[in-house]
Amino acid sequence: MVKITKEAALAYHSMGKPGKIEVVPTKPYSTQTDLSLAYSPGVATPCLEIEKNPQDAYKYTDKGNLVAVISNGTAVLGLGDIGALSGKPVMEGKGLLFKIYAGIDVFDIEVDEKDPEKFIAAVKAIAPTFGGINLEDIKAPECFEIERRLKEELNIPVMHDDQHGTAIISSAGLLNALEIVDKKIDEVKIVVSGAGASAISCTKLYVSLGAKLENILMCDSKGVITDDRPNLSEQKKYFATSRRDAHTLAEAIKGADVFLGLSRAGLLSQDMVRSMAAKPIVFALANPDPEITFEDAKAARPDVLISTGRSDYPNQINNVIGFPYIFRGALDTQAKTINEEMKLAAAHAIADLAKQPVPDVVNAVYDVNKLSFGPDYFIPKPVDPRLITEVSCAVAKAAMESGVARKPIEDWDQYKQNLRELMGYETRMTRKLYDTARSNPQRVVFAEGIHPNMLKAAVEAKNEGICNPILLGNKEGIKSLAKELNLSLQGVKIIDLRDEKEASRRERYASILTNKRQREGATLQEANDKMFERNYFGMMMVETGDADAFITGLYTKYSNTIKVAKEVIGIRPETKHFATMHIFNTKKGPLFLADTLINHHPDANTLADVAKLTANAVKFFNHTPTIAMVCYSNFGADTEGSPLMVHDAVAKLQAENPDMAVDGEMQINFALDTKLRDEKYPFTRLKGKKVNTLIFPNLTSANSGYKFLQAMSMPSTEMIGPIQMGLNKPIHFTDIESSVRDIVNITAVAVIDAIVEKQKVQK
Repeated sequence: MVKITKEAALAYHSMGKPGKIEVVPTKPYSTQTDLSLAYSPGVATPCLEIEKNPQDAYKYTDKGNLVAVISNGTAVLGLGDIGALSGKPVMEGKGLLFKIYAGIDVFDIEVDEKDPEKFIAAVKAIAPTFGGINLEDIKAPECFEIERRLKEELNIPVMHDDQHGTAIISSAGLLNALEIVDKKIDEVKIVVSGAGASAISCTKLYVSLGAKLENILMCDSKGVITDDRPNLSEQKKYFATSRRDAHTLAEAIKGADVFLGLSRAGLLSQDMVRSMAAKPIVFALANPDPEITFEDAKAARPDVLISTGRSDYPNQINNVIGFPYIFRGALDTQAKTINEEMKLAAAHAIADLAKQPVPDVVNAVYDVNKLSFGPDYFIPKPVDPRLITEVSCAVAKAAMESGVARKPIEDWDQYKQNLRELMGYETRMTRKLYDTARSNPQRVVFAEGIHPNMLKAAVEAKNEGICNPILLGNKEGIKSLAKELNLSLQGVKIIDLRDEKEASRRERYASILTNKRQREGATLQEANDKMFERNYFGMMMVETGDADAFITGLYTKYSNTIKVAKEVIGIRPETKHFATMHIFNTKKGPLFLADTLINHHPDANTLADVAKLTANAVKFFNHTPTIAMVCYSNFGADTEGSPLMVHDAVAKLQAENPDMAVDGEMQINFALDTKLRDEKYPFTRLKGKKVNTLIFPNLTSANSGYKFLQAMSMPSTEMIGPIQMGLNKPIHFTDIESSVRDIVNITAVAVIDAIVEKQKVQK
């Protein structure tokens, strides 16, 4: 895991606009008419409609997509009772997670009130504003009564995530773990360490799934909870046992099949794990450090199935797998509550998702590890993009079937499509790229190690955990620059390709290149000279397997880089060309543009190749390519120059690829406006389809197009690129003006590219 320092945490929360969330207008506001509609006098009309029918608040306001994250700060993370205001950064963070994972708007509300009755009254008073309430970081036992009362007295979903989030995710994990070890939930013996809100809610949900009370032993700080112990809370009484043969955790766990820990670090010893039944299941969920480490548990019992709350080990139990999608389904059906049926539906949906084939590399995120259902993968990864559809739909269906939904969903396919479109904007593509790369970091060579942006990017990529960087350049110069920039080079390898220590490597590379190109006029002396150039040396590192990917371009002209790439790496045999693509992740979804850097004056055959390369690249990012071949005229309006060339390229593509959604020639406005295109040209292969891929007729138009979009983009529009398509190895380029973040983004793409290449070789 990346180490988070105090300084970094404070800088993150304070830089730019303080905090992590903001309110953004969703309606036009640039004209006087807009403002008159937004406020007085226009706003009076929806007010009167809501007065007549309160349910119309869902129609005319954000109520149906607005959740309150409410806390009194009495149990903030592992920090305890630090007060309502001190807990605000956590509540803002929860709001951020709601937004990026499920597109849900949030107001965080910190209530400075510990008295349960007064707290309940405060929440009830503000409840009309919201479509749902997420209670957060409220200590036990008060949290049980607060949630119970609010669920009874309000007609909107209320959930205390500290209780039910962990319960739902761990229940999904338990169902799958039991399936793997071939045990039945109604027969297994379960030991629970901890008797707080999470532990009690988890265990109650296990009972709802079929676990027997008589097979459960719960322990608190005093030991096993027995029914003869005085002053037990109602929650503890429910799990109190009449057994008298077990008083300590060590005694209770002997012969147990399942351990659930929601207590404190180090509480479960290796001897205790050894004393468990065959194929034990251990959920050590204390954070940040579990009751037993993954390594210690595996060392004690190689047959153990273990989950923790940590992202750096398999089977992470993370609440973010559940709460955004549970509320999404509840809000979209205008549910009156989140009931037991909805929680169980979420648990089963999460469990079932882990058993489905893992999709392609980027959106499946961890496919790079060839994930398949088993001991090291029985809980979906937190960034699995399928969670938004699978869990939200399951919860929505359960709300409808249990009678608490006020707005039934009639078209489930359309609902899933709406969710995907929503997350096409809200789910940050770079986050998925980073998570994918982080799961299997590769050796990436950075050509211009002495360039400040590339040096910063290499260090940041290392800190993000997405690659093991190798810098090319003068060691002393790089170290001096790093010191000047206050960058740590720990874990960063530096190679001075001109150093005499690298002479034998240069000679080896030169010999390999000469043998490869000798029929094309290459000589050994010439190849030796080339090995003093960064691009030749770095690409040969990838070609020979000394590195996995290569990043270049800040100092080098594209024409030279292209020449070297063709010479050293070569173009894939299935195509005669290579190209680059840029991605714009816009509010309306991703837009893929090609060829933005490589082919200056393509002919029809080259354009067809570029389109095929781009289609494969779009699929790589788990989108279905719908391609418009664009130029300055529409369908035969001009019969010479670029329109004719595009026309011929389209004819070739359609003849050779009858299932490919591609058409043209057409102007960009017709490409992107489905209604306009379909009305004017109803014969196109793209009828009814939303174009997400644009192929330009030449480099000037493609490059100008992406540069224009880049310059005019709103902050919510994200650009990733250039992404190389068609070379034999992961060689990727940057622009001379690339920012540090741009280079890190390309590094993540290069790492994924390298992983996929290795998978192909293994197959």
